[in-house]
Amino acid sequence: MDLKTASSLHRLRLVSAPEAVSFLLLLVCSVLKRTTEFNAVPVMGAIHGVLFVVYVLFWLDAWNRTRWSIGTAALYFLLSVLPLGGFYAERKLKAEAENAVIASRARAESAVKA
Repeated sequence: MDLKTASSLHRLRLVSAPEAVSFLLLLVCSVLKRTTEFNAVPVMGAIHGVLFVVYVLFWLDAWNRTRWSIGTAALYFLLSVLPLGGFYAERKLKAEAENAVIASRARAESAVKA
């Protein structure tokens, strides 16, 4: 894996958890709006909207660089619209990045030995 691909996965991973938190907070604010006088939906909606757009942009970049299959790309997009999906995406992306580093090191070692 080259540096740009690793960077794109890292960026996607970094934005996935805050996007999930903002989604959960937006859901809480929606309930509070209906049950109390408290209305933070416009503010949380804007924050979540920006984070979601950033997630989608980073997702597109990661998909382009990693050459994910349609199924893998769809899974990461689906995780962005599920309330707790961003946390799961972050864990999967972390594992994928670690596996890529291990594979890259193994290729480098085998090239040195050859």
